[in-house]
Amino acid sequence: MARARSNPGEALVEQSQTLLQWLEELPVDEWVQPSVLPGWDVRTLAGHLWQAHTDLLRALSQPTRKRGLPLAELIRRCRSDAGTTAATTRSFAADTEPSALLARLAEAVTSLTTVLQAPPEELPKVVDTANGPASIADHFALGVIELVVHSDDLSRSLPGREPVQLRRQALAINSRTLAALLAAQHPGRSIEVRVPPFAAVQCGIGDPGPTHTRGTPPNVVETDAVTFLRLATGRITWPAATAQGAVHASGLRADLSAALPLL
Repeated sequence: MARARSNPGEALVEQSQTLLQWLEELPVDEWVQPSVLPGWDVRTLAGHLWQAHTDLLRALSQPTRKRGLPLAELIRRCRSDAGTTAATTRSFAADTEPSALLARLAEAVTSLTTVLQAPPEELPKVVDTANGPASIADHFALGVIELVVHSDDLSRSLPGREPVQLRRQALAINSRTLAALLAAQHPGRSIEVRVPPFAAVQCGIGDPGPTHTRGTPPNVVETDAVTFLRLATGRITWPAATAQGAVHASGLRADLSAALPLL
């Protein structure tokens, strides 16, 4: 299994630029099409992405000496703030023309690209975010997850168009971060979850059953990076993914339905 490390900052910029180019090619009439997210059209989703970029930039300008919160706690706080975020996004997008929104997003992506061209040692180690102090690695990783999942949301919202390309570095970070979160939320060794070629973790869900120490694990779940993303973020259910053949599960306890979605 490939173990090459990806740079979260590079992945963030690469996926941002890819997504921006895709949005720039959308005709005006497609901005008002409903998205796969209930109550959001494409323009609202694009407005949310602009806000996500401005939040990333704002935090990079707010270094702190505090210790970064664990990733699971940051995500818990993001979840609790989701209703406020959604309301703010709808209000902003409703009052902003697509051309103006696109210009703001382009400016934010350019600014983020410029900031992240600095040598890594010049970036802060921990930053203050809206959800508390976060290590720069976790801050970038959460940004990558948001970009990847909403790139996929946009592609599914407009199936007649070429999908937004999900860049390999971004998929790698996305898969490793979500797999680590699964293992942290459900510690144990009864199930091995594989997302080739990016991640493999062990976790425990429900009755622990036999644990895996060496050789072939008794319970294995394997899926691709995009399906794992959709499962982790509630875009697809476990029964639907298994029925489609997008998940391969072997073993009596190879079932992640009780642990999903992660976000």
